[in-house]
Amino acid sequence: MSPESEEFMRIMAIDYGDAHTGIAVSDPTGLLAGFTATVDAYRPEAVAEQIAVLAKEHEAEELVLGHPVNMDGTLGPRSEKARTMKELLEERTGLPVILWDERRTTIDAHQILINSGKNAKKRKKTVDAVAASLILEGYLTYKQSHPQS
Repeated sequence: MSPESEEFMRIMAIDYGDAHTGIAVSDPTGLLAGFTATVDAYRPEAVAEQIAVLAKEHEAEELVLGHPVNMDGTLGPRSEKARTMKELLEERTGLPVILWDERRTTIDAHQILINSGKNAKKRKKTVDAVAASLILEGYLTYKQSHPQS
């Protein structure tokens, strides 16, 4: 394995929700969003288990979990749910989980789908995966502009 290839890693982003959780996985280079899916489950343990299966299946090396921060920067009940899910995912996957500020991702995802002509029913089925893709793209952009020394 060459030194350059060691820098690449497959990253999975998660837009955790009460009933639907969006998943987006980067390509093998860790530069572009690739695979997307939605996990439909209510119990946090069931969500974490399905994510663990997907992470293994797609050979993810790092998880990025959307962290709902209020627009004014404060943390609310949704933030606590994300922190609890972070712990569950670390236990189930053994992978590092990064909390990533996801402000506006769902709003932006709805806007993208509206602009692409998706009706409300079709938007509901895909909005979480699109939001996960936005989280992933934001994180990948950050990693590219802040290389680790």
